[in-house]
Amino acid sequence: MRLDGDALTLVFALEQGGGADLAYAGPRLPEKEDLAMLAAAAARGRHESQPDVPPQPGLWPQRESGWQGTPAARFRRLSGEIIAADFRLIAWSHEESALACRFADPRAGLHVSLHWRLFRSGAVLCLAEGCNARDEAIILEHLATLNLPVPSRFDSFTAFSGRWASEMQETRQPIAPNGLARASAGGKPGFGGGNWLLLHAGAEVLGAHLATSADHETRIVCDNAGSSNGRAILQMGAGLEPGGRIIPPKGAFGGAPVLFALAPDRSALAQIFHRHLREAVLPARAAWVPRKVHLNSWEALGFNLGEPALIALAEAAAALGVERFVLDDGWFGGRRDDTTSLGDWTVSPEVFPHGLGPLIARVHELGMDFGLWVEPEMVSPDSKLYRAHPDWCLHTQGRARPTMRGQLALDMARTEVRDYLFERLDALLREYPIAYLKWDHNRDLFPSAPGQTEGFYALLDRLRDAHPLVEIESCSSGGGRIDFGVLSRCTRVWPSDNNDAIERLRIIRAWSQFLPLEVLGSHVGPSPNPVTGRRLAMDFRAKVAVFGHMGVEADPARMSAQERATLAAHIALYKDWRGVLHEGALYRLAHPDRNVTALMVVHHGRALALAAQTAFSPVFDAAPVRLAGLDPQARYRVTLPEPWPPKAKHYLANPQSWRAGLVLSGSALMTDGLALPLTHPETAWLIALETIA
Repeated sequence: MRLDGDALTLVFALEQGGGADLAYAGPRLPEKEDLAMLAAAAARGRHESQPDVPPQPGLWPQRESGWQGTPAARFRRLSGEIIAADFRLIAWSHEESALACRFADPRAGLHVSLHWRLFRSGAVLCLAEGCNARDEAIILEHLATLNLPVPSRFDSFTAFSGRWASEMQETRQPIAPNGLARASAGGKPGFGGGNWLLLHAGAEVLGAHLATSADHETRIVCDNAGSSNGRAILQMGAGLEPGGRIIPPKGAFGGAPVLFALAPDRSALAQIFHRHLREAVLPARAAWVPRKVHLNSWEALGFNLGEPALIALAEAAAALGVERFVLDDGWFGGRRDDTTSLGDWTVSPEVFPHGLGPLIARVHELGMDFGLWVEPEMVSPDSKLYRAHPDWCLHTQGRARPTMRGQLALDMARTEVRDYLFERLDALLREYPIAYLKWDHNRDLFPSAPGQTEGFYALLDRLRDAHPLVEIESCSSGGGRIDFGVLSRCTRVWPSDNNDAIERLRIIRAWSQFLPLEVLGSHVGPSPNPVTGRRLAMDFRAKVAVFGHMGVEADPARMSAQERATLAAHIALYKDWRGVLHEGALYRLAHPDRNVTALMVVHHGRALALAAQTAFSPVFDAAPVRLAGLDPQARYRVTLPEPWPPKAKHYLANPQSWRAGLVLSGSALMTDGLALPLTHPETAWLIALETIA
């Protein structure tokens, strides 16, 4: 069987009563390709120290035939006895872009169906679902949705790791016999990045993502001893709670969805994931209005809130061109610091004796809409909610209740908890014209309990049904809960709590491998930066922030007049170019200086690029920036949008020519590139291109 996309073919070898394997994954094959001969060309004979019938792990690896790697699933009885299931392929259905394979072990009373769907974007969605046909309950200990036999040309992989304020750090290493094993246990993906992975075959790349907000398990299993061809198997699935999941008699079970894609290079891979997110994941993406510039109150005021101070901040924001004013933590209950009142989602009469109405009215008069910070899944021990319902948090009866950040996590599997949270949030959204919620989640989920992600999704879905026009951002101390599952319900994520522009260059570049710029919050932070202590010029901070969903996380009153003017100019630039940035194709530009980060977005004859130097160049004349994604035969007017970086502009040749625009072919721009002053640290240039007749 074959599945074909515009540029991709997947070929499956299916054997009735046997197994299912992936015989080919790569560039689209000719229509008349003989698939049987294709499979025969890859077949290998038995070698020494193998079973007489060499095991093929295929799409559903298991140990019953002698394969020595991690099985796709593990089951046991309630007594603890392992169920030695031997699944066989009993049926399949095939369409042009989808394949479903059904496996069964009648003796064990277990059925599993695998579904593979190839989208127009080029992304492949994998699902697994099963049934316990027995008259007794069983325990599912492990389930990998994706079991991908890795084509042997892939010889290395890039894994992502991280911590708070330093998310998505890339590490590349060979696919070796010791393989890879990664898992999370905090009830969410976390900062470790284990639910994202890249495999490499020269420039060709395969990207995979476990699309859920729950825990994850990711493995690359190399079984050179048992299988007939030594291929690695990439496995991805949701991490189950300790002890496994009980499946009742005649009960169903399923795994978290997994997406993967193949592409000739990393830019092309990013474009596949971006297109898929835009077309098939983001809620009502085609109807979105331009992404509004935010100003968040946190870095300016923290907990020192009051109506006069907030109105003054809103007025300063509007003067910069900001379009959305977001009130962060400290507006509710007795929340004067971070030790109290989570769960008490009522407006504080101390801070707002007249409610939020006067502030919101002034925000609207200034031409902005209003957003609000919430952290619904958490509760403070010092809160009215906890005193009324101490059993609503995750806890083990009779044991201590350890906090994290001074807070506990609510049990989102409980209907009464979700009902309470919906009632409070719904009341706020009905009373006030709130256009946006910054939904935070600052604590790991422990002690562990089933159903937390499902409960979170249920609350989000209910709230969105009641208030479909309210935009919701997912934040989890920055990038601790970013995945396609949450993005099917939210319109924005917070990539990191670290707004240092040098750190953000790396973080945004890493996240944009999978996520389009319009969902990546990208804010101008204060200087010195509260996380790193680094001082950076406003020009550099603002140019970096343009490449994302732009915002401000700083106090305009603490900026000089020149800094405010520079920031306002870049906000205006962002508004001019956000249609390109948020709808176009992203390219990762290569540069010989590893301290130069360059990104470019092309859309309908227009393009905007960012080239940023973070260190002192070893050569004075840095290598030209070579562009990508252009029509080689087209002619482009190239300008450098002002303001220019203050120090570097003195080294720019022919400034008047750059202001008027240089006219060059796409071929010249992609081959020779543009010679820009990129010698000094903390220098960034924007490059604008428009086709001319």
